[in-house]
Amino acid sequence: MAYHGGQLLVATPNLRSPTFSRAVIMLLDHDEDGALGVVINRPSELPLRAVLPSWADEVSAPQLLFSGGPVAPESALGLAQCVGPGPADGFKRLVGDYGLVDLDFEPDALVSDLVGVRVFSGYAGWAGGQLEEEIVEGSWYVVNSAPTDLLHPYPENLWRIVLRRQPGELAYVANFPSDPSLN
Repeated sequence: MAYHGGQLLVATPNLRSPTFSRAVIMLLDHDEDGALGVVINRPSELPLRAVLPSWADEVSAPQLLFSGGPVAPESALGLAQCVGPGPADGFKRLVGDYGLVDLDFEPDALVSDLVGVRVFSGYAGWAGGQLEEEIVEGSWYVVNSAPTDLLHPYPENLWRIVLRRQPGELAYVANFPSDPSLN
């Protein structure tokens, strides 16, 4: 069985659920027990300064809290990209150059070893086998992530950006209308 940690899940036009419609999810962990990821293209309107003032100036633009998914939306999850080993403390590498940031640490102790940070409220999770079923039924495209995806300055455009860079016919899906009935 193929596991997709480090890859992106891109919602297909068939996925009409408001929670995941046109979502781009970075899978942080995926194995036989299930999968965990964060929606990386849903900035909220809430400035990060309102919830984590010490981190507000250290996160990548836009400096907003992101809606990471429907599971545990009251929790904050810091994700960062690093080059090299990353910080010795306060950072746990998950996959590739990405890892979790301990938001209880002072930002000054960590940011010099990080390329950028994003903070998410909640995450997306699947039980063992659940994500695989959703992929087979046509809810998700599984594609490789690019180094710029997590910290993209225009995250609300990621669904189209990620699809456009795909080979073959999948790139055409980027032009699919938001509401096909209006076409």
